Amino acid sequence: MAQPLTIVDEYTGSVEPGGPAQRKTTNGARIVKMSVGPMDNNVYLVTCEHTGKSLLIDAANEAQRVLALVAQAPQLELILTTHQHADHWQALAEVVSATSVPTAAHPLDAGALPVPPSTTVENGDTFPIGDITFEVIHLRGHTPGSVALATTIGDTTHLFTGDSLFPGGVGKTQSPEAFDSLLTDVTQRLFDRFPDTAVVYPGHGADTTLGAERPQLAEWRERGW
Repeated sequence: MAQPLTIVDEYTGSVEPGGPAQRKTTNGARIVKMSVGPMDNNVYLVTCEHTGKSLLIDAANEAQRVLALVAQAPQLELILTTHQHADHWQALAEVVSATSVPTAAHPLDAGALPVPPSTTVENGDTFPIGDITFEVIHLRGHTPGSVALATTIGDTTHLFTGDSLFPGGVGKTQSPEAFDSLLTDVTQRLFDRFPDTAVVYPGHGADTTLGAERPQLAEWRERGW
């Protein structure tokens, strides 16, 4: 049975493991952010307020808390896993077993997941969750199949970047070639496309914006991480 979960409406974008989830509502969409597990993984629940349909991004850990979170959603439509690293899917099998909700991931990372995805998603794919449309953005380098999701709600773009983009840099890579690939994709597919006002929701830690990070791109390239 899902455990009780505290959700507060004072949204700062900084959540802590075991602490309350934070909720904000913007132009017909509701975004809830929660941290789980020893690696402070972020879990996101995005709900279309007009239809009640929701998307869960990364069933990362603490399955009972994730189930308590999705219990807030009238109709969970899809669980998307941003990439194959195990800290982002520890709760996936249990949540899928309890909810029978379809899952999605990029095909290059799908084989490492404990639940084969119901559908695979590629760069440029779009899918609706109620009245909200999400675009899949493939960001190569942290893992072969890492993806971000982009959606524009009202005047604001929201980017759920997994472990590909954080405040202060891109995600960890295993080689100079992988770093170059990731920074190039992040630059061309995020910074070159979306405005400074775009909000970044990373897989760990606090939110940021493209505008806050854009001045550091050259520094990231020079330092190599």
